[in-house]
Amino acid sequence: MLRIILGAALAAALLLASCDKENSFITDPDARLEFSLDTLHFDTVFTELGSATLFFKVYNRHDRPIRISRIALEGNAGNTFRINVDGSPGNVHENVELYVRDSLYVFVEVTVDPNQPLSVSPFVIEDQVVFETNGNTQRIQLEAWGQNANYFPSRFNKGVAVQLTCNNGQIVWNDPKPYVLYGAVFIDDCTLVIPAGARIYVHGGVAQNDLFGGIYNDGILYTLANGRIRTEGTAEAPVIIQGARTEEAFDNTRGQWNGIIIGRGSRGNEFNYTTVRNSRFALLVDSSAEVTARNSRFYNTSGNAIVGFHSKITAENCLIYNTGGNSVQLLFGGDYDFTYCTIANYGVNAGTLGMSNFWCYDDPLTCQNRRDYRINATFVNSVIYGSRRDQIDFADVTGRQNPAMFNVSFQNCVVRVDELLRQQGGLYADFLSTICNPCTNGMSASKVFEDPNQGNYHLDSLSIALGVAKPLPAIAIDLENRPRDPATPDAGCLERE
Repeated sequence: MLRIILGAALAAALLLASCDKENSFITDPDARLEFSLDTLHFDTVFTELGSATLFFKVYNRHDRPIRISRIALEGNAGNTFRINVDGSPGNVHENVELYVRDSLYVFVEVTVDPNQPLSVSPFVIEDQVVFETNGNTQRIQLEAWGQNANYFPSRFNKGVAVQLTCNNGQIVWNDPKPYVLYGAVFIDDCTLVIPAGARIYVHGGVAQNDLFGGIYNDGILYTLANGRIRTEGTAEAPVIIQGARTEEAFDNTRGQWNGIIIGRGSRGNEFNYTTVRNSRFALLVDSSAEVTARNSRFYNTSGNAIVGFHSKITAENCLIYNTGGNSVQLLFGGDYDFTYCTIANYGVNAGTLGMSNFWCYDDPLTCQNRRDYRINATFVNSVIYGSRRDQIDFADVTGRQNPAMFNVSFQNCVVRVDELLRQQGGLYADFLSTICNPCTNGMSASKVFEDPNQGNYHLDSLSIALGVAKPLPAIAIDLENRPRDPATPDAGCLERE
């Protein structure tokens, strides 16, 4: 009898243990939820006030129940997106229990009014649903399209490279609706013409593609050797190329997309009255490629704004500023001509202008595998200035032993240099008497711009750039279409009124 009682007790204990196992919640922070997708795309472009609803599923693949401490909409607090968890509405849900090998539905609704300003209803509207479980966080991306635009090549092209070709003809982006670019657009055997007033919004973000070496920043406009870009902006209707995040909070955010690459050997590229902003770099001009930029602005980049690599760049009346690296970086030689340009950088540990006549193909500290090429660079009637004591960096592999290899001159410019005059054993001690002549060298107390911290690069009433330029009849107006003083014009891209 005792054996029967003990056996029954043991069986009951095992049964209870089994039940406890099925009913005790997982506390392991490594236990993760599974989802039916990672991004919920609303395949809708709203042309009038409207709504759409989609769903995704959440799975518990474990052999014990799991308690989700919090499910919440992360971003805009229901202004655009709203969620419903298994029939229960609300944008925050707490202590949601999901039993063994069970699932739940998360419904997501989006409502968009495309007639609101872009800062409220941008082209791409994004948010996330956040799941917090045992201290770990998982997210589902939400993505909707809130404005009617030309989504090129499609709204689902993130991380994908496409080729734009037209058999040596041209393609004109002249639709009055803005263009929103996804992925990497390669221009080949074609001239892409962007007319006055066009708006190009480039969708960036982290992407993965083996063609670009794995994980990279998306959003690239790239000309191949037989492709070219020509923008035809005017003072009244400039061309704007910027990131696709148009909300006010992102207005001055750098690095939203990758940038424009003028590929090796590409010729005939022109940027007229064009603004390129909020990218990693604005313009990268590769080997033997050629670019002319007039009356244009390049700014708010996380790295250099303009990079010339063994290339040819001509710039007139251009404003280049607010960058995470040197505003202009000229590498491995080339031919460069900057006239009436303002090149500035404030508030970062970087200069405005760097130049070299070599390139290291290995570790730059040892530079065992190096190639050299001469540089010809001329800066006329320009302002090269910023918050650092030195705004100009030189790297001449010959140490000034071969002047033809580092042929650089500044004429009627305003600069800021200090340590450059003493560095490298005083190699450039004569900078202000030979290389930069005539030039005005500013100091920390010098007045130059009205308010560079607010992006205002108009010249101050006491600016040291006033009247120091030499007349150039071929450039009779400034960046804002104001006439230059015919006798004593100001240096930089903006003539003071």
